[in-house]
Amino acid sequence: MDFSCEGAQLYIPDGTNAAEALSRTTHIGIGAHQDDLEIMAYDGILKCFQRDDQWFTGVTVTDGRGCPTRTGVYADYDDDDMINVRNKEQKKAAYVGEYSAQFLLNHPSSNAKSSDSAPVVNDYVHILKATMPEVVYTHNLADKHDTHVGLAIKLIEAIRSFPKDERPKKIYGCEVWRDLDWLVDSDKVAFDVSEHPNMQMSLVAVFDSQNSGGKRYDLATQGRCRAHATYHESHGIDETTGTIFAMDLTPLIEDDSIDPLEYTIAHIERLSNDVKDRFGRVGG
Repeated sequence: MDFSCEGAQLYIPDGTNAAEALSRTTHIGIGAHQDDLEIMAYDGILKCFQRDDQWFTGVTVTDGRGCPTRTGVYADYDDDDMINVRNKEQKKAAYVGEYSAQFLLNHPSSNAKSSDSAPVVNDYVHILKATMPEVVYTHNLADKHDTHVGLAIKLIEAIRSFPKDERPKKIYGCEVWRDLDWLVDSDKVAFDVSEHPNMQMSLVAVFDSQNSGGKRYDLATQGRCRAHATYHESHGIDETTGTIFAMDLTPLIEDDSIDPLEYTIAHIERLSNDVKDRFGRVGG
């Protein structure tokens, strides 16, 4: 498979030939940085873990050279060193999570934010053709990280280039740099990720360059999942011990006339109306 960027890699944890590993994919996670998939797409990883009929493939788009967490043993690492370390960590996560395959596309972050979508979109198209996934996990369109939103927008563009009968059945925008607890409940997709909490912790913990560098993503990810499980419902007992929220982006790949920005703003407007309605009910 030809990639847009020099140094791009395809890693197959169990050594299966590439064509088979890609064709058996049912769930795919497409994230900006090394460790994004393990934070936001655990639902897909969990659904495929220890299964022969469902397989998760990961796609990490950027090279990770802008990593700010360079302390301790990583203090003197230059950008190239960090790229190598973060890619090695992503491969470790793919092995632990028993992914079918893991792509490391090696794009600079500028490609994600560029108005020229071709380099990233072309890679997406090649990967989607090879995997034909049923379910896609990516960043939500209200995330506060420019790279995350840029890549999600380009992913929608790539999927829309396929005939409708060849598109994924579902695409979910998940949480990394902006939680989705602000969505009104009717807009929330709530994934129960209670099972195998040890594996979830392990998947994020293998990114030592991040966790030991001053950002405890391992603890924060588990804490957010647990908090969502408790605070999701105010008048009932906890039904899960771990919950991840997502924004359902499926309408954007079912109807090409829907503008992604307008679709996202509509979610914010429903929150605004919910607040106004509650003030009206309580006499505010």
